[in-house]
Amino acid sequence: MNIKKNQRGGARKGAGRKKGSGLYAESTKVVRIPISRMGDVKSFLLSTKKTNSNVVNFIQLSVQKPLPITLFSHKVPAGFPSPADDHAESRLDLNEYLISQTEATFFVRIKGDSMIDAGILDNDIVIVDRSKSASINDIVLASIDGEFTVKVLAKNNKRPYLMPANKEFKPIYIEEGSQFEIWGVVTGSVRKFK
Repeated sequence: MNIKKNQRGGARKGAGRKKGSGLYAESTKVVRIPISRMGDVKSFLLSTKKTNSNVVNFIQLSVQKPLPITLFSHKVPAGFPSPADDHAESRLDLNEYLISQTEATFFVRIKGDSMIDAGILDNDIVIVDRSKSASINDIVLASIDGEFTVKVLAKNNKRPYLMPANKEFKPIYIEEGSQFEIWGVVTGSVRKFK
């Protein structure tokens, strides 16, 4: 009886990822971590690696007791002076206002001018929510081949790409074979003037 060996499957010469070509340029090991802690682990690993992205660093969210601050009901025009209300009508807790899912939210400091037309400036801190599903035209934190960037998610011919909010910068097209992941949706930004 002549049994023919199956010629399908198994290792193929030249197939697979090349050694040293990954994000860390060294061997890696598969580990199991709780899904709820994945963002923390990735943030830690990325904080130890320098990148050429417009993301400077990840900042872990530290939630403390609520701190309601007076919110005046009168809207103040930015152009001409207007008398303000004599009394406050409500209180505003910035944590409640800016963060909907504490466990899935973190901050990222921005570097560069690629998002200035969206009001995101160099050194701003953006709020990223991993629990939100990204939609076209959302501002997202994305990773492309290990480099992080904050851009507008766009689509052309059913293929996603990342659009800067500054005409001086070119769109980033996701090439086939690229490692592309949306880490979260940018839900707001924080900027100090003094």
